[in-house]
Amino acid sequence: MCFFSEIVEFFFVDTNPFVEKYFTDPEELEKHTYDWRGVLPRETYTAELLKEVDSALVQSKAKWKIVVGHHTIKTAGHHGNTQELEELLLPILKSNNVDAYINGHDHCLEHIIDKESGIQFLTSGGGSKAWRGDVKPWDEEELKLYHDGQGFMSVQMTETNVDIVFYDVFGKVLHTWKMSKEFKSAA
Repeated sequence: MCFFSEIVEFFFVDTNPFVEKYFTDPEELEKHTYDWRGVLPRETYTAELLKEVDSALVQSKAKWKIVVGHHTIKTAGHHGNTQELEELLLPILKSNNVDAYINGHDHCLEHIIDKESGIQFLTSGGGSKAWRGDVKPWDEEELKLYHDGQGFMSVQMTETNVDIVFYDVFGKVLHTWKMSKEFKSAA
């Protein structure tokens, strides 16, 4: 599913079916009950989803492309990188020049920049269960913010700029980031 304007297009991806352990891990299956109607067979569903995301990204004429999913792709947080998304979704994001991937899942606020592609990985999961204290080591050139506490993120977009601000639970600014692009107008 996507939402479009001339400036930005958001692509929302159902990331749950990509996570193998939700289908195979006895502990996970004991803790949670999943309703997979419409998703099984899983491999067919995820393959089609990846084709749809790739096709939508290829067709997009938006100046900014933002993909949103629940699970992390890159994180120094508690849950770690979602290997299945790294292997299957990340190459599509890179090949289609996606500007940012926004997610929750980890209960933290986080900003990582992929050195290779420049994709901004933004985690806004600081609504609850924060302060776990189990940050994984990460390349300091890539990790711009890690806040193991409650808070929120705002994103303001114009044709040429994106301003990202992370706040703690009291509204104090923790981190700001600006991305800019030059665009030629169609004459």
